[in-house]
Amino acid sequence: QVENADVPLFVRLKPRSGKPIIFTIDGRDVEAIEGDTLLTAILLNGARLRHFEFGPGARAGYCLMGACQDCWVRMADGRVVAACYTPVADGMTVVTRTKQP
Repeated sequence: QVENADVPLFVRLKPRSGKPIIFTIDGRDVEAIEGDTLLTAILLNGARLRHFEFGPGARAGYCLMGACQDCWVRMADGRVVAACYTPVADGMTVVTRTKQP
């Protein structure tokens, strides 16, 4: 279980140029770079991709190439997308917390 979800799991090793993208994770505005996948952008800004639906744990993706479906995240409008191959876009709103039964 992740102690502090605000400590990034990913670190960008090589700076890259590109347009800054502002998007929202659980009501918090964060920044990414144009061309980042949603998974990369989320994990550069926090320690988890989403909360596990069936228990108290956190998820961070597994295969990172679109095969395992572990990186699916919910958007504020209710859509569910695969974060590993969805490009981050200006104004996106991601909801990582789901209500536990």
